[in-house]
Amino acid sequence: MIRVLLADDQPLIRSGFRALLDLEDDIEVVAEASDGKEALAYAAEHLPDVALVDIQMPVMDGIEATRRIAADPALASVHVVMLTNYGMDQYVFDALRAGAAGFLVKDILPEDLLHAVRVAARGDALLAPAVTRKLIDRYVTQPPRPQVPDALAELTAREREAVVLAAHGLSNDDIAERLVISPSTAKTHINRAMTKLHARDRAQLVVAAYESGLVTPRMGGR
Repeated sequence: MIRVLLADDQPLIRSGFRALLDLEDDIEVVAEASDGKEALAYAAEHLPDVALVDIQMPVMDGIEATRRIAADPALASVHVVMLTNYGMDQYVFDALRAGAAGFLVKDILPEDLLHAVRVAARGDALLAPAVTRKLIDRYVTQPPRPQVPDALAELTAREREAVVLAAHGLSNDDIAERLVISPSTAKTHINRAMTKLHARDRAQLVVAAYESGLVTPRMGGR
């Protein structure tokens, strides 16, 4: 059973999402929060697998709530997916750095929402190429600041290759095809790199790749 926390200050949004999620046999909404402070408290109380968190909320916004969830080792199993009306806008980078596993727009199709919840619950990132391009755009005017050089030194050559491809938006299957390896081997490379770079999930791995300088805008194919 996938346990979900809904955090949005609009009751209509929460009730609509809950009605859809509760229809699924493998998904259970365990709590609803109307602001970021409540979301943080309910995350600690219920330990959901997935927290769907609105970016703009009163008391504490979604980005700060996400940052605090990601910083708490006791909440390491909680995968935060940001909800936004704005799509791929200026909030993307800040939310990913805060620890979000991905983004959903509120007018998402029902089947896409259900798929996203299941993907996030597995620990996979909802990181589309469009989001990766947003990261690249940000770094065009803000050069990478090396932050994890020691950790980078621990990566094998193959792991580095896999991380670079992931940072360009490729899936494990795409990485496997590019490197001429099996999908399971590609997944292993990514998982080992996540461990070495202390990344909570694939989204954080991509952020680490850019912030460390392993990937630069010039490599992004702009």
